[in-house]
Amino acid sequence: MALRLVSDFDLLKDVLPWLRSQRAASAAAGARGGGPGVLENNYESLRILNVERNGNIIYTYKDDKGNVFFGLYDCRTRQNEHLYTFEKDLHVVSCSVNSERTLLAASLVHFTKEGRKNELQPGSKCLTLLIEIHPVNNVKVLKAVDSYIWVQFLYPHVESRPLPENHLLLISEEKYIEKFHIRVIQEDGNRVVLKDSGHLPRERVVEDFVWAQWDMSEQRLYYIDLKKSRSVLKCIQFSADEKFNLMFEAPLDITLSDSGFKLVNFGCDDLQDQENLSKHLTLCVFTNHTGTLCVCYSPKFDSWEKITYSVFYFHKGHSKTFTAALGSVDSHVTKGLTFLNLEYYVAVYLPGHFFHLLNIQHPDLICHSLFLTGNNEVVDMLPHGPLQSLSGSLVLDWCSGKLYRAVLNQSYLLQFLWNTQLDCEKMAVLHYVLSCGRDPRFLEAKIIQWISESISACHSFDLIQEFIIASSYWSIYPETSNMDKLLPYSSVLAWNTEIPGITLVTEEIALPFMKVHSFKGYWEKLNSNLEYVKYSKPRLLYNNSMVQREWHSLISEEKTGRRRSMVYVRNILDNAMKVISNLEARNLEPRLTPLFQEEDNHQRLLMGLMVSELKDHLLRHLQGVEKKKIEQMVLDYISKLLDLICQILETSWRKHHLHPRVLHFSRRASAAEFTVFHIMTRILEATTSLFLPLPPGFHTLHTILGVHCLPLHNLLHYIDNGVLLLTETAVTRLMKDLDNSEKNEKLKFSIIVRLPPLIGQKICRLWDHPMSSNIISRNHVKRLLVNYKKQPQSSMIDKSPGSVEFLPLNYFIEILTDIESSNQALYAFEGHDNVDAKFVEEAALKHTTMLLGL
Repeated sequence: MALRLVSDFDLLKDVLPWLRSQRAASAAAGARGGGPGVLENNYESLRILNVERNGNIIYTYKDDKGNVFFGLYDCRTRQNEHLYTFEKDLHVVSCSVNSERTLLAASLVHFTKEGRKNELQPGSKCLTLLIEIHPVNNVKVLKAVDSYIWVQFLYPHVESRPLPENHLLLISEEKYIEKFHIRVIQEDGNRVVLKDSGHLPRERVVEDFVWAQWDMSEQRLYYIDLKKSRSVLKCIQFSADEKFNLMFEAPLDITLSDSGFKLVNFGCDDLQDQENLSKHLTLCVFTNHTGTLCVCYSPKFDSWEKITYSVFYFHKGHSKTFTAALGSVDSHVTKGLTFLNLEYYVAVYLPGHFFHLLNIQHPDLICHSLFLTGNNEVVDMLPHGPLQSLSGSLVLDWCSGKLYRAVLNQSYLLQFLWNTQLDCEKMAVLHYVLSCGRDPRFLEAKIIQWISESISACHSFDLIQEFIIASSYWSIYPETSNMDKLLPYSSVLAWNTEIPGITLVTEEIALPFMKVHSFKGYWEKLNSNLEYVKYSKPRLLYNNSMVQREWHSLISEEKTGRRRSMVYVRNILDNAMKVISNLEARNLEPRLTPLFQEEDNHQRLLMGLMVSELKDHLLRHLQGVEKKKIEQMVLDYISKLLDLICQILETSWRKHHLHPRVLHFSRRASAAEFTVFHIMTRILEATTSLFLPLPPGFHTLHTILGVHCLPLHNLLHYIDNGVLLLTETAVTRLMKDLDNSEKNEKLKFSIIVRLPPLIGQKICRLWDHPMSSNIISRNHVKRLLVNYKKQPQSSMIDKSPGSVEFLPLNYFIEILTDIESSNQALYAFEGHDNVDAKFVEEAALKHTTMLLGL
């Protein structure tokens, strides 16, 4: 299963044994009735009432006499505590306890035997009580009305000291919300009582709303009111300083009835008729610490053949409306649609039909979200009962009395990655594992193993490219906010392939209007996201286009012998050295692959230029972040890129048991070398299109394997098309390792004529062969004659002893000798002091002899 629900709390396991032990203790003490353990025949009444911000769980149960008991389970100590007993047979609507556990608020109703739980009988009263429970003392009636009331204590973010004032929200079925200010004092030591209980100040927070949701973790109230039949989403933030602020208003393009009323996360709502759950709309708001704001909405079902649901990505400025096919007409939907908040993702779940894992951090492309239909076992992985999504990936199944924590099932997803045939599913799972998985190094190793065996399995995108970009992104993402706007998340910019079983429509939406002007924490990040959507056209994502132009310019200057300031080039190479040092410091294990063993100035230039350009990019757009931190982030990011390439190579190298002896040319290639060569070629393709640097030594290793594995005509084709780059290290090794057989002579000559002039001159001196002498002589003559101006010569040619009677050659050699003697200082250079006119004459004669077959 892709998603596992790990039990954090279970009424039957964490509470029921304690209640039975309390009953046994009461019986042993001779207690008669009324004890908290008397529910042996009435355990079905045990149910969860609320989950508070600190994770404590409030529950209730009835004894044989119908007395109502309130208990609390402390999630930290794993201990139960009896809070209060109400000695009347009433039904509990809602309950909440303050953070100090000194006050209990409860809302209760009385039902007649014929009454239904969702209907108050004529004359019935909903009692809202405030009870002193430290110790149990006075009971204050806050309200006695003919409509339902829900209660919720506010929990301040500062819990280090008891607060003199508590704040309680009362939510009325008559569509208003009040806030009570409750002051307490201590008497007789630790006894906590209400101060001035006869008059508790109150204020209206909200009026005329049709839907509301409570965020227990962040102490936020989301609600919708109707203005001229238009739905407007609003949010109130409650603070520890007793204040509350309306943070934003956002128009919602959904249909809500003014006569309707819906609450989300105000305790466990067992007043809802679960048999008709699928006929009601579903609406919930999800946020996370990165500043996302999503509204998930599913209207009433109007068809058994398909279901429609929408997600409003306010932090991105658009909505997506999905339509999922449910299969045959006979596939009756008996359960409602469930939305679950999973931090960077939202899960949309319809039991027995489909499971949709929506990427809310990067929702632009549908391929980054995972859609699984009823043909897959994963759609039955969650309980079929109604689930309530709480903060921090908590999921409450209040029917069974269990609180779960939703976690990624790494092993299942990795296996799914190996088995799935659809490119869209490979893409979605790859990103999910990298973004949400634990132990990134382990997961990267598993993904690399999969890539090595499935390198040609994807047709819609480059597997290596996507892995390198996504993994590098997530390695640096937690460092600072706004990184999702500045670094590429995926190598895929558009996706036009249909996803089986689902269609979608994307629309622009109006952005929330922020009602305050000073932001902190989440609100600062949300406002930054909204500002980006408003003003950032085009997008600010980094790319290497500037690096590419500058790199080509530097290489061109090198070829023509012109070079700009040595200080500039030295700074670039210093940047590259920092990247390599950073990489080596993070990876202490010895590498089997022979990389980083040569200078490879071209790759170092590319590396250094990328450091410089990426640093400038982040400095421009990351306001308020220290320059030193940005510089380290840049080094970490580029080091990660290179490390992933090294990991892919290292995995292939070890898997196929390659040895450094493959670097020698005097041996035949094995099937393993063919496989590694193919993987290296795919790595080169992936990095070339994005213009990413490669580890120094990559091209040397790639060329050596190419010489081993390819026939000569294919090898030359790869070289001529830039797939194989002839490095000085690789060609030097080739000249030294291979003898001068006819086949090897042809190979060496084909290689030498394709070398850049500067490297070619060095390499020719390593090959003791007439062909090499001929090339050296041609280059020497070319250099001498490039600026030659004909001077008057005497008609008589001096003959040195042993000279050949061939006047054209004699005349030519004399000219070269004159140039050499007159420009000796100018033409002397390292490595060429043994090349002179005499050397040219001998090479010319040898070449003529070979051509004449003498």
